[in-house]
Amino acid sequence: MKKEKLHYHEGERLAPWRESLHTIIFGAESRLGRAFDVALIISIVCSVLVVMLGTVAKVNIRYGEILFYMEWFFTLLFTLEYGLRLLTVRRPLRYTFSFFGIVDFISIIPAYLAFFFPSIKYMLVIRILRLLRIFRVLKLSAYMGEADILVNALAKSGRKIMVFLYTILTLVVIFGALMYTIEGSQSGFTSIPKSVYWAVVTLTTVGYGDIAPQSSLGQIIAVFIMIMGYGIIAVPTGIYSAELIKTAKSGKVKNNACPDCGETGHDFDADFCKYCGHCINS
Repeated sequence: MKKEKLHYHEGERLAPWRESLHTIIFGAESRLGRAFDVALIISIVCSVLVVMLGTVAKVNIRYGEILFYMEWFFTLLFTLEYGLRLLTVRRPLRYTFSFFGIVDFISIIPAYLAFFFPSIKYMLVIRILRLLRIFRVLKLSAYMGEADILVNALAKSGRKIMVFLYTILTLVVIFGALMYTIEGSQSGFTSIPKSVYWAVVTLTTVGYGDIAPQSSLGQIIAVFIMIMGYGIIAVPTGIYSAELIKTAKSGKVKNNACPDCGETGHDFDADFCKYCGHCINS
């Protein structure tokens, strides 16, 4: 039975040229793989800078055409890289819907959508998310394990936080309606939604100051909401911290990407991918 299983995995091996490309694109252990990732990170930083500089009026007037061509150079480069990533994994669809697959896709799609919605091109700065790969390049994938702990803790505390947010939503609606009744439009509380906005800003202790109660009763209620806000801030922190302690774990992880789905961050002694179950040592 064991021999049959091994034979099954060997039958799924990529063609030699795809295997080589996979090692370079997804691997951080080989010299070529590391060089590829370093070049990719430099390109990502440069592309984000190009988009940001394009919004500076003086720079855009003088170098607008150069920035335009540079922006499209990086877009085509990342499009080619995304295509190669899909080509060098056994299950492209699985990689497409993985975290890095989605990040890779949304980092190039705004450039093409800009033909229909010009202002959306500035969302290309989302490419900065791709710098998360720096953890793998610098052999800091253990930190990705720590990130998994944070995500797991957040998922486990999700229901409690949802109940908390529902309570907050109820409070701000009640306080907003109350302030609308007390203050009225003459103090800037022109509607209940506007008053709810004020209640949210006050409860979160942000305090923009664009709307403020004028009556003594309104100010008393505002003080009560502000003080309550300081106490409420601690609630989700406590919930999350408790779950974080429960889910904390330790252990080394590998830099190697799964040849099937492209995911990284596997346990050091793992033989199979924890995301798709494929043999990562085949």
